Amino acid sequence: MSVRKKRILVTGGAGFLGSHLCDRLIADDSFVLCLDNYFSGSKNNVKHLLGNPNFQIIEHDITLPIHVEVDEIYHLACPASPVHYQSDPVRTVKTNVHGTINILGLAKRLKARVLQASTSEVYGDPEIHPQPESYFGRVNPIGPRACYDEGKRCAETLFFDYQRQHGLAIKVARIFNTFGPRMQPDDGRVVSNFIVQALKNRPITIYGDGSQTRSFCYVSDLIEGLVALMQTPADFLGPVNLGNPGEFTMRELAEQVITLTASKSTLSYHPLPEDDPVQRRPDISLAMQALGWKPTIPLSDGLIQTIPYFQKVLR
Repeated sequence: MSVRKKRILVTGGAGFLGSHLCDRLIADDSFVLCLDNYFSGSKNNVKHLLGNPNFQIIEHDITLPIHVEVDEIYHLACPASPVHYQSDPVRTVKTNVHGTINILGLAKRLKARVLQASTSEVYGDPEIHPQPESYFGRVNPIGPRACYDEGKRCAETLFFDYQRQHGLAIKVARIFNTFGPRMQPDDGRVVSNFIVQALKNRPITIYGDGSQTRSFCYVSDLIEGLVALMQTPADFLGPVNLGNPGEFTMRELAEQVITLTASKSTLSYHPLPEDDPVQRRPDISLAMQALGWKPTIPLSDGLIQTIPYFQKVLR
């Protein structure tokens, strides 16, 4: 007797993270329903899956209700780079609030387990370093980043209220900086910015004095963390930090990129954007304990795997 394949919905499935997650779930022999409106995602990210019998793609905006039949939902839909989420901030808030309500309503009807791809941005410009899940954050609710930061915070609120009020089976991941192939060259994120500028031998744009820090997780490590979280016992809800605790200054990242691309680029310093966090690094103690997860790919190895993708895209 054949066993029915698990049906999994990935919202934002044609995006950077979503497309890698679709790959990973199909490798587990699940049937994946990829939902995307292509605002920041691209069908190119999943074109290699279009003929796969375990894959289906639907063009849809999650701010409108969606009616499908699935067993699990990974909710990744939302522009994640400042260039995209600040281009239409009202739409970003609607995606995080209306879209999340629609997905939670779907999960409630189906009694499906649902995972929220939240973000380290819920911590804002943190006063505690590294950031544990117990930290409530320091976020400017009226600044230019608030459409994303506060939108994601509200989405977390909705997830936990649906769990308390309706007994919904939820999981919440707080994702720190992630990079790898399929990032958009013009998405404004620091790794893609630096690589593109270096490959073009242009000055590398550093905001502030370059001493602000970030932690960078390679995409395959992050995806393993999401899958591990979805598989945890029902009483583990999160939120849980997923990211690489290795911490680098912007200068250090730029220097690594210049070296690995053999670029002639120089460093160009500019004023720090409003509300841009000075430091960001996850405390992943909970992920290690509850998920048995920790990243395995160091920054340099991840860059070596990412640079050829950008070389191909920029040809």
